[in-house]
Amino acid sequence: MEASELLKKVRKIEIKTRGLSQNIFAGEYHSLFKGHGMAFSEVREYQYGDAIRDIDWNVTARLNKPYVKVFEEERELTVMLLIDLSGSQGLGSRARIKRETITEIAATLSFSAILNNDKIGVLLFSDKIEKLILPQKGRKHILRIIRELLEFQPESSGTDIPLALEYFTNMIKRRCTAFLISDFNDRHPMKDALSIANRKHDLVAIRVYDQLESKLPDIGLIRVSDVETGQEKWLDTSSKKVQQAFQDNYAERIIDLEDTFTKSGVEHVHIKSDEDYVKSLMTLFKKR
Repeated sequence: MEASELLKKVRKIEIKTRGLSQNIFAGEYHSLFKGHGMAFSEVREYQYGDAIRDIDWNVTARLNKPYVKVFEEERELTVMLLIDLSGSQGLGSRARIKRETITEIAATLSFSAILNNDKIGVLLFSDKIEKLILPQKGRKHILRIIRELLEFQPESSGTDIPLALEYFTNMIKRRCTAFLISDFNDRHPMKDALSIANRKHDLVAIRVYDQLESKLPDIGLIRVSDVETGQEKWLDTSSKKVQQAFQDNYAERIIDLEDTFTKSGVEHVHIKSDEDYVKSLMTLFKKR
């Protein structure tokens, strides 16, 4: 991609997603994704009803009066975006491919984070760890994230979500809020990895999918290729039997995925790549 074209795309995404963050998501994000720790604020005299455990015994002994420590919730968060860049993110049956929708969602969440004075970091993965962008604040940092999402070319085309989650939990020691953004077309068992990551952090799953994944178009005999494995085969899309089998397989995968999310305790949302993601994100926020 030419530098001038890349800059135009970055700017276009910034204008759209920054506006969404400021006008729609700012209040929801601020109230729903709060700090997880308590920071010391001040010492004051003991008042009736204060917890005994909050008494500052050193100050009490020095002043010969009971004093308590006052704590405030830490507002600042670290937010991590775990983004799947496997080959299937290039699928798009209508106006846009999944990766473009993922980029906009990531940018919207990033701008929402800095409006809340939070740090934002990114982990790009396929079936290997492709790139880690450590958490920072500021507009320049977010523009770098958008540029990476637009032009980064992964070395591999497969998907390994458990690998990405394990790397994430080992790398990020302090509890944070993490958004796992993927189409979840992964053959690896994910429940254990999701559960472990969600116990250590506040994990939210965002599934971005295309309509072609749920229903085959009736276009006759075609040769199809799995973009992640490279396997090819002929498929008669006009066959009612093939159509039904395809839909049944998809429905079964979604049931299994929903069961995995439920058992691991991970909140999630499904977003169609060619539809407005604003409503879906707002529904996710309100569920919290």
